Amino acid sequence: MKVKGLGVAMITPFKNDLSIDFDSLVNLTESLVLGGVDFLVIMGTTGEAATLTVEEKQKVLNHVVETNAGRVPIVYGIGGNNTAAVCEELRNFNTQGVSSILSASPGYNKPTQEGIFQHFKSLGESTPLPIVLYNVPGRTASNMEAKTVIRIASEVPNIVAIKEASGDLSQIEEIIRNAPEGFDVFSGDDGLTIPVMKSGGIGVISVIGNACPDLLSSLVRLCESREYESAREVFNVMEEIIPMLFEQGNPAGIKALMELDEMCTDKVRLPLVSANQLLKSRFKASLNAFPSA
Repeated sequence: MKVKGLGVAMITPFKNDLSIDFDSLVNLTESLVLGGVDFLVIMGTTGEAATLTVEEKQKVLNHVVETNAGRVPIVYGIGGNNTAAVCEELRNFNTQGVSSILSASPGYNKPTQEGIFQHFKSLGESTPLPIVLYNVPGRTASNMEAKTVIRIASEVPNIVAIKEASGDLSQIEEIIRNAPEGFDVFSGDDGLTIPVMKSGGIGVISVIGNACPDLLSSLVRLCESREYESAREVFNVMEEIIPMLFEQGNPAGIKALMELDEMCTDKVRLPLVSANQLLKSRFKASLNAFPSA
């Protein structure tokens, strides 16, 4: 199942004791699918994958797959800065119910562009599944340059798309212009959805979509039909809240917003901490202008 349009990087809801809240996870999955999401993304940064055990990750995946019941594609995050270990995980991963893999460029090591290419070449050889690259230099401290993305797309057949969260629109446009036919670009920033799609991107992998999938779905549909002025009107409803989501870290912000809507608790696992009361108060003040549908 090819991924396109609106994907949501799902949170992992926690109970007050920081165990996984599977009831809220099931409810969230149902809300996203019914809200018009085109695909689900599990175990990304927003899902706090770094603080979940292997067993917890599998249980999260199982619950989402069962609830989704094949209605939309599921993208699963597998990555890291030890290439051999990531390849081993890909070879041993139970792919049942998963359409694609999302994998971020290695963090902390700060590899060269050649190192990034060789990393993803190895990953492509380790799984038959399509792979979506993830460029997020704000977290990895290493930008995946446009020429590297284009080289990977040209030489590794099952690397089929990129979630681009560099915030550099000129870099994103260079990838869109020069990547081989069939290689797709998703905005990795909610705030850049319209300009990326206007430039030829095919959608967004969203954080705020956890709270308002129907609004994001409407925005993406309008962009797909090139109704950018109408899309901007939808975006204006969210424009104030989007940057607030990241002021105190992701997913602390989105979970605080969702708690106000009684969708889950605001709990996150250390080293993350929940958003403070000032930010929560600002979210609450903004909700009157932020309809969920």
